[in-house]
This record gives sequence, structure tokens and C-alpha cells, in this order.
Amino acid sequence: MTSDVRPYDAIVVGSGFGGVMAAYPLVMAGQRVLMIERGEWVERRLENWDPVNAHELSRHFSRESTYWVKDARWARTTGSFHCVGGPSVYYGGVALRMRERDFDPGSEILGDSHAAWPFGYAELAPYYDRAEWLLGVAGDDRDDPTAPPRDCAYPQAPTPLTPPSQRVADAARSLGLHPFPLPLAINYREASGRAACTRCATCDGFACAIGAKNDLATNVIPRLMEAGLEVRANTVAVQLTVSGRLIQAVCCVDRSTGAVSHLNASRVILAAGTLATPHLLLASGLDRYSPASDSVGRYLMRHCNLLTMGAFRDRTNPSRLFHKQVAIHDFYFGAQDVDPRLGKLGAIQQITPPGPGYVRRIFPRPIGALLAAGVPYILALMSIAEDEPRAGNRVTIDHGQRDRFGLPLLKIHHRYTRRDVAASRALVSKSKGILRAAGAWATAVHDLRSFSHAVGTVRMGLDEATSPLDETGRFRGLDNLFVADGSSLPTSAGVNPSLTIAANALRIGSLLVGQPLARARVSLPLHAPSAPVHVP
Repeated sequence: MTSDVRPYDAIVVGSGFGGVMAAYPLVMAGQRVLMIERGEWVERRLENWDPVNAHELSRHFSRESTYWVKDARWARTTGSFHCVGGPSVYYGGVALRMRERDFDPGSEILGDSHAAWPFGYAELAPYYDRAEWLLGVAGDDRDDPTAPPRDCAYPQAPTPLTPPSQRVADAARSLGLHPFPLPLAINYREASGRAACTRCATCDGFACAIGAKNDLATNVIPRLMEAGLEVRANTVAVQLTVSGRLIQAVCCVDRSTGAVSHLNASRVILAAGTLATPHLLLASGLDRYSPASDSVGRYLMRHCNLLTMGAFRDRTNPSRLFHKQVAIHDFYFGAQDVDPRLGKLGAIQQITPPGPGYVRRIFPRPIGALLAAGVPYILALMSIAEDEPRAGNRVTIDHGQRDRFGLPLLKIHHRYTRRDVAASRALVSKSKGILRAAGAWATAVHDLRSFSHAVGTVRMGLDEATSPLDETGRFRGLDNLFVADGSSLPTSAGVNPSLTIAANALRIGSLLVGQPLARARVSLPLHAPSAPVHVP
């Protein structure tokens, strides 16, 4: 066992959106920051585009610390992505802001959960601005009927729609809807040594082989390392030790050698993810220090996502181009022909169906070959319905089963409410109409049960009895422990959570260095630049 007594100002656990963005203000303020990540760096090579390296088939999707999952359908085990940059390396790049009304979603969503945002959209707006610029988001929200106000344009204009995306957009407009380009963290310009996106169909679920996706490992972490950030990969945090009201040390295990070390810092920022952060807190027994001890691990949310697929008589994308480009928010806050008691519904987004090669590998023969043959004739839309924060949706630990690092087994318990399912089904009905208008002769629905949009297990709030974190992200009961990932979000909204996680983490980091942003203080252009911009 070794002890690291070097005077770090902060240790950040996790290198995803929460960890990287919380570290950004600290590093830029000259603080000494150590970031630990249990995964390794992802090599950028052409093999990344092979179906065998996509989604859960990737070697960076790890089952070495298996999660046990019990939901309404069955009990099963699953794993998670572990790599420098976190899931951003494999995500589809969507970077949407929460809507203004999302910060107070109403009783239909909140029920008796006591969930409440300790601040509103206006406070987070300047951090959204900065996050979009750090991520190089390409977008244009002028046609988004629910777009929140912004002080700065997107740093890039969106790339033109590919034919399958144009087909969906035209069909939506023919129904009187207002499709708009999904804002995407993808680089479309060759500059500063960066490759431009080739608009290939291997983006969502793949690590970009040429580094054109603006994931954190490509676009942000290298800047921070140049400024002094220390990244320690293949390092598993297994316990946080306490002295008085302070985290005394972060106990880690080297993933390769098994060596144990204890790391010390003035502050610890947990950003391991919505599942891994409460896992570490519970494994360390830190819930007992919180006045909201019973809420640590509770209120797990994972968007009620359904995939609606339309079957066409012609090949929908013969050129195999990227086509996760269109969003439709006309039903975000409800629809005239939908029960108003459901409240907010959510978003519809175009999504790229899995490629034939991937389908062949995940289904047994001959089913895989049969389904793969039909993939070229499909267009797909995803319904993203906001789900209710419920105390019964939670994670717990089983001390009787441990992984090779000594961490107890994490158990996930989750069920959607009737309202959640009804809202998602209402969006599916609208999606079917759009696909039929585009020429689909048949439609089918597939249930998406991943944890890619999971939030809420260590939430912020003003109620000390039910919210483990205060409005600054500090863990109540301990003075130097902060949480800055998706677990901190009180509600899920109806959009992909990554940009909100990034913005809130920037906010937490800025507060820690005493440099909070105000809308008038954000010195970013009002018009998109012609070349990539570095935001200090």
C-alpha cells in the first residue's frame, strides 16, 4: 500500500461530463487537480468503426463490476463504459439545454417526491453558453418551438441534412410540425489539427476513429492536461475515508496491478456517474453523515425511451450517411389530443438504427441475419419521455458479494409509473404518424432499457431531509465533498442530460474557485465564429 501525500487542491473521481467540467475552472485558476478514471484511454483507429467495437460489444464496456438490475420485466446483470472521457466517447453528441419550464415541471411529474431545483434556468444559462463552446456544439434552434433564451449563438452552424434526415424533416413539416437540427458536439471544420466529420453512419455508440466527435477525451481533457491537470487512468476508487467532517483520503486500486494507494486533497469531487457515485458513497458508509441519509441512492430516473421504427419499400440510406440530425419538440409540453393529466410529454429525435453488422452479432442465428437484412429499409425515431422521480427507484449495495476490487455488488431497482409509460406511448403515436408521412408501410416499437440517460440518485435541493446535496453541489454533512455528475439532477426533463450535467458541473467548479458566471459576464460572441474557439 502506498500513500500519496502530495498537496492536491482537488481530486476528481471520474472523467465524464461532470468530472471534466467541474475540473475546468479549478485547473484554469491554477489549482493542482488530480483526475482518477477506472478506464483507460481509447485508441483512435479505423477498427473503431467495426461493429464488433460498438455499444456494449466494445472492450471499454466493462462487466468487471457487474450491476444487478431488477425492473418491471426481468432481473438481469449489465455493465457500463469505463474509459477516459467516460460515456462521451461513445455517445451520439446530442447537446440540448433543458427548457425554462423544465426547472419547475409541475405536480404531474413531481408527485410526492419533494424534488426541487435550487436554482432556475437563468442561473444555469451562462454555463450552458460556456459548455456549448467548450464542446464545439453545432446547432441552430430558431425553429425549435420550445427553445430557451440564449445570449450566444452556437459555435458552429449545423451540417446540411443528409437525405434520410431530410426525409423525416419534410414529413414532419407536412404535418404542420417544426423540426429543427439536433445540436451536436461534432467537429465539422478542419482546423487546429482536428479532422472534420465525414458524416459516416458510425457515430452513436462508436468511438470516433478520426477524433471528429467532440468527446471529452478528444476536445477538452487534452487542453486541461496542457494547463496542468493530472489524469490517472486504470485507477478504481473503492472507498472514501472520513475524519470529522472532512474526506481524509480516497482509497484506490490500480486496475492492472492491484496495488492500493491513498490519495489526499483539500476537496474531493465525485463524478463517477449516476450509478457509480452512489455506489461509492454507500460502499464507504457516507450516507450516515447526511441529514438526507435515506435519500442517498434513491430517486433514480432513466428516461422512458421507446424506439419507433418505420419499414420502407426502398433503401432509406443507401450511402450509409449519418442521420441522427432532426428533433421535434411540438409535443414537448403536451398535445391537444393527449390527456392533459399526463403533463409534459418530452422529445422526439431521429436516431440511427444499429447497422447490419452489429445486428448480426447481438442476435442468434438465423434471427440476426434476418433482422440485419431489413436494417437498410428502416428509419427510426426515439421518444424521450420525462419520468417521475420516485423514492422506490433506487440503488442499493450487497456487502455479501464483491468484485475483484473489493466493491460490494450494486443492485438497481426501477419501475416506470403509468404516467411515464403513457407519456412515452403518446410520443410513439406521434412518431408513427411522422414515419407514415415519410412513406413507411409498417411501424414497430422497441423498448430501450439502457442507463445512458440515468440521473438523480444523489440529488441537489433545498430540503435538507430529502436532498443529499445543497445548491452548490456539496454533500450535506461533509465540508469538502462535492458531487457534480448526473446523480445530482433533481429531475430528468425531456432532453438528453449531458449538456445540463456539463453546465451544472461548470457552475459547481466556478463556485469553488469563487468565480461564478453571470449572463452579462459571459464574454462569448453573439454570432458563430468561422473557426474553432478556445474558451479560457
